Amino acid sequence: MKNKWLVTLVILPLLIPFILTACGGGTTTTTTSTSSTSTTSTVTTTAPGGEIEAVEFNGVALTPIAQQRNNALAGTQVIDRATYTLTVDGLVDHPLTLTYDDLLALPQYDRLQDLDCVEGWSFTAKWTGPSLKDIFKAAGVKPEAKIVIFLSTDASTGYTSLDLPYIVDNDIIIALKDNDITLLAARGLVFLVVAMSKYGYKWAKWVTRIELSDNTSFRGYWENYGYSNNATVGGPAFEKSR
Repeated sequence: MKNKWLVTLVILPLLIPFILTACGGGTTTTTTSTSSTSTTSTVTTTAPGGEIEAVEFNGVALTPIAQQRNNALAGTQVIDRATYTLTVDGLVDHPLTLTYDDLLALPQYDRLQDLDCVEGWSFTAKWTGPSLKDIFKAAGVKPEAKIVIFLSTDASTGYTSLDLPYIVDNDIIIALKDNDITLLAARGLVFLVVAMSKYGYKWAKWVTRIELSDNTSFRGYWENYGYSNNATVGGPAFEKSR
């Protein structure tokens, strides 16, 4: 018994920093809707750039951006939209290099989605941006592709991954806007992956490359520390040893 308590006292302090910095994202609060669909938003707050922040969407109150909590691996990453490029490669027929303006030119979709953290906090926001399905259609995904790896400025070998069927079936978007405001640097500018029904460490941000892969053994930053690769909200935060 003494040995058991000794192990607990040694291991627990080592886990605390990871529990307090890994974050999780979202239970769906409504069905998704495209920007061309009839929807309603109530707006009152004006951002410094002249954009107006939505406070309500489809009858649901939104968490103000100033009250939305956030986490980061190595602090806020600063990306220049004017020089930014997103590479889409791997198991595709036509590798893509997309600028910020290219992403803006794609059809934009709205999602009302909670972001839930494994720390126990959450918030509700309206996210707007292009669909990964549209991007993958342009790239021509090869049949052997199984997962999508997101590489970011703070995790250049791969921050996290999502199963390709999950992305397609849920029509996952990459958000360029949060509550109708251009995504802030702290939230992930240029975009945030809106990984609906997944804990927030699957909501990749500061992404510079998206790789289509057949390597189902890949594990991202937090997953390599034992966090669940499935990351379904309400499910276990940690997975058994592989």
